[in-house]
Amino acid sequence: MKTTNHRAWLLVLPVVISVAFSAILPLITVINYSVQDIFGPFQRVFVGGEWFRDTLRDSELRGAFFRNLLFSAEVLLLEIPLGVAVALALPAKGWRASLSLVLVALPLLIPWNVVGTIWQIFGRADIGLGGFFLNNTLGLNYNYTNDPFDAWMTVLVMDIWHWTPLVVLLCYAGLRAIPEAYYQAARIDAAKPWAIFRYIQLPRLRGVLLIALLLRFMDSFLIYTEPFVVTGGGPGNATTFLSIYLSKLAVGQFDLGPAAAFSLIYFLIIQIFCFIFYTMILNLGKGPAR
Repeated sequence: MKTTNHRAWLLVLPVVISVAFSAILPLITVINYSVQDIFGPFQRVFVGGEWFRDTLRDSELRGAFFRNLLFSAEVLLLEIPLGVAVALALPAKGWRASLSLVLVALPLLIPWNVVGTIWQIFGRADIGLGGFFLNNTLGLNYNYTNDPFDAWMTVLVMDIWHWTPLVVLLCYAGLRAIPEAYYQAARIDAAKPWAIFRYIQLPRLRGVLLIALLLRFMDSFLIYTEPFVVTGGGPGNATTFLSIYLSKLAVGQFDLGPAAAFSLIYFLIIQIFCFIFYTMILNLGKGPAR
């Protein structure tokens, strides 16, 4: 009789324990807080779904949600085409390709808080090169600390600078995976560059672009450190995204019950959007082979 060796599961046990302590147990704690009104370490009252109802009725939260959606939409509309264009412009072979990839990837190596600090200084009109150029060279009245539009554009440009290289690297890898036979057939047919992109490169990049969309949406919808360092969510609520609002609620006001309920709603929103993108990727993979 054949026996099955289950000792290999022991290798998975450390991962299970790590996930339990880093994700499952904190999630259970948040769920516990979301249904209670906490007055102290040993003083709490069960309130059921009261915090969830109050959270969904919060106009400031709805404003932060729509700001998040708008920001993510702008990020995707700008970074995806820009990333594809840069990937197409990079050299395909040789030392120039290696050097170009290293230079393009440099912003990805910078920590989020350092990125925020860099752009906080860069955008200042008194000591920053960017703010000085916009105000003194172009004659604009740029001030991201007082003007909501300037603050929004600063955070948007900062995110584009920081994360477009990720899209570039993904698209570059997808382009290099296209067999040379496709380009040889296109040259025989005297196809123009636009036709090559439309009928060869773009169809072969669909899977890569969906992955880029998923990653960039998740990151842009969860953005916190960069805008918090640069603007602190201001001026007013111009750059107060869901993550910053949650931080103010939990850390600033120490309203653990409402913050826990809101974090669960935030988590659910992310899961829904990720499920949509994941389903799109699966459906693409099941499509007819070309």
